[in-house]
Amino acid sequence: MRVFVTGASGWIGVATVPHLLAAGHHVAGLARSDRSAAALRAAGVEPVAGGLADLDVLDREARASDAVLHLGFHHDFGDMAGAARLERQAVETMLAALEGTGRGFALAAGVAGLTPGRLATEEDRSPHEGPDAPRGGSENLALSWAGRGVRTVSLRFAPTVHGTGDHGFTAALVGIARERGVSAHVGDGSHRWAAVHVSDAGRLAARALTAAPAGTAWHAVAEEGVATRRIAEAIGQRLGLPVASISEEDAAEHFGWLARFFGQDLAASSTLTRERLGWEPTGPTLLADLAADAYVS
Repeated sequence: MRVFVTGASGWIGVATVPHLLAAGHHVAGLARSDRSAAALRAAGVEPVAGGLADLDVLDREARASDAVLHLGFHHDFGDMAGAARLERQAVETMLAALEGTGRGFALAAGVAGLTPGRLATEEDRSPHEGPDAPRGGSENLALSWAGRGVRTVSLRFAPTVHGTGDHGFTAALVGIARERGVSAHVGDGSHRWAAVHVSDAGRLAARALTAAPAGTAWHAVAEEGVATRRIAEAIGQRLGLPVASISEEDAAEHFGWLARFFGQDLAASSTLTRERLGWEPTGPTLLADLAADAYVS
């Protein structure tokens, strides 16, 4: 079948596309630049010129495809409200194009913020509702279309999808430690972060797109919760830096925009995902990646 992928040249997209191609699907990927288009073409993907703001392109490609995998997101931490509006418009456009077809639509979401203070499961509903919510409330929006003839699926990724080449949260933590000369955690460091290796995340995304029932959410989580203290210690050991505790009051000054995430308890289970989709993570753990060369070259 023809699969349209936004974010196909991104971190998780690059890990997902080979599984779709190996299954015999024709993959078309959204490309915002000539460089992205060339990378997609080299990977065996049909490049589609455009970005998430090009709603006419999203509409056309969704209508021409048998399934849509929405992994793209405009990560603008300086204008999160604008990024949320853009996300919601993009998702609404593609859902409308698929209405009544029974075709698949899987979108990237996260386990972060689902159930602060306790382990999140696949059966927990996202608290992010409406256009002003984080990511424009796109997860609940998409799942609500399961009754409108679209096989919608939510892919909830761990807050750190780690591996060599990662430019996300974990890479940011390593960069902050280098800059500050100290690897820090917030408070006593008992906050937990769920984690998954990018190879496992990509395998799950491809499987859920084609096999998951409508209106369901799945967790790309290999480790339910790694204590932030242990993350800080692993970074400190690899970089040869001291490890320190930062108070909640000083976290924003030390970590910047990352403080809002690193000071939270973001643990999640993937028990139902493993049981019902037959997915079993096999990649390295977060601490193993930190101890190796994934973040230090």
